[in-house]
Amino acid sequence: MLAAHPVVPVVVIDHPDQAVPLGKALLAGGIAVMEVTLRTDAGLEGIRRLGALEGMTVGAGSVLTPGQVDEVVQAGATFVVSPGLNAEVVRRAQELGVPALPGIGNASDLMTAVSLGLREVKFFPAGLLGGPAMIKALSAPFAGMTFMPSGGVSLANLGDYLALPCVPAISGSWMVERALINAGEWDAITKLAAEAVDAARAALGR
Repeated sequence: MLAAHPVVPVVVIDHPDQAVPLGKALLAGGIAVMEVTLRTDAGLEGIRRLGALEGMTVGAGSVLTPGQVDEVVQAGATFVVSPGLNAEVVRRAQELGVPALPGIGNASDLMTAVSLGLREVKFFPAGLLGGPAMIKALSAPFAGMTFMPSGGVSLANLGDYLALPCVPAISGSWMVERALINAGEWDAITKLAAEAVDAARAALGR
């Protein structure tokens, strides 16, 4: 999944009505995927509404329990992201046939990810855990594992992450800041999304 979407916005919405205009703004900027978190009560309904937006791949973030996996998949999420690794959450996503991207922070987490048959994981919080250098070190004994860094990733440093062969995508929220969403600054979000896509493509040599 990650190779097809090098920039994954992490979205927090405060009202479901924000979901579709935000999705359209991201599509206009060249981003066709979004992780809508369950950090607010509007998240689940936002996922449901975005399911009808043509061209947008919608996933759910901050998924903490197997029950939430059921809820978000029923709402239309096509992948689930978690801040940490919970085997029950991963297994439920696998049972429902949707990719799971659990957060990992060390080699023990990766051992568990391998045992669950995962090939893609989220590295979170990337900035606090050592950034690209830490991912490079962790990737050495885990051939074939790919990482999506999240947390502290920005336009200024995304190229450092994407320069690693094991990092096909990055995750961040700077192009979808909550203040911009609440102000309805859709043109500004489109501009930031386009900048992120251009920077990612340059880093990946596309």
